Amino acid sequence: MPEDEKLLVSHCQTGDLRAYDELMQRYEKKVYALCFRMVGDRDDAADLAQEAFLKAFRALPSFKGEASFSTWLFRIVTNTCLDERRKRKNNSSVSLDKPWPTEEGELLREVLDNTPGPLAVTLQRELQAEIRSLLNKLSPAQRAVIVMRDLEGFSYEEMATILQVNMGTIKSRLNRARQQLRTLYLQKREQISTQEHLKGKGGLNRDL
Repeated sequence: MPEDEKLLVSHCQTGDLRAYDELMQRYEKKVYALCFRMVGDRDDAADLAQEAFLKAFRALPSFKGEASFSTWLFRIVTNTCLDERRKRKNNSSVSLDKPWPTEEGELLREVLDNTPGPLAVTLQRELQAEIRSLLNKLSPAQRAVIVMRDLEGFSYEEMATILQVNMGTIKSRLNRARQQLRTLYLQKREQISTQEHLKGKGGLNRDL
């Protein structure tokens, strides 16, 4: 942990609100981004980010510096988001406005044209809606590792510390999550293909 950050944390532990405000400014963008990826709603993400910062401030007296402040903070943020996801797992939708880059390739690519036409925009929205539906079928734990690794770029070591599991568990959980997302995607594509095939046969029968 950088020396200036150690000093800020030390001041925060004595109740220095200005020091904590400076810490918040350092991490607020990444905390918000993580919250947004986890819950998929901008307003909810802002609320959860504030909740996590409040929890962190209250817990600071017990912070011993055994991990870096950022790792400790992101553990609180992740747990806050996981708790929220579990609460509304069965009755909420998931938002996503970016493709999913993975080590095996992107599941959904962005339109590269800076001025996409109406058709490109429509197709992009349809694909994003499809991905949102698939993501909602993942467990909170699976979504967490995909978000942290594939979208936010956390290392395996950071994820293991934040989620408090060993790296072997992180890697196997991430692998299963990616496989599950891919399986769901392929099943959806097959379903759509079958529906289109049946519609086509029906159209031919009507013409005859």
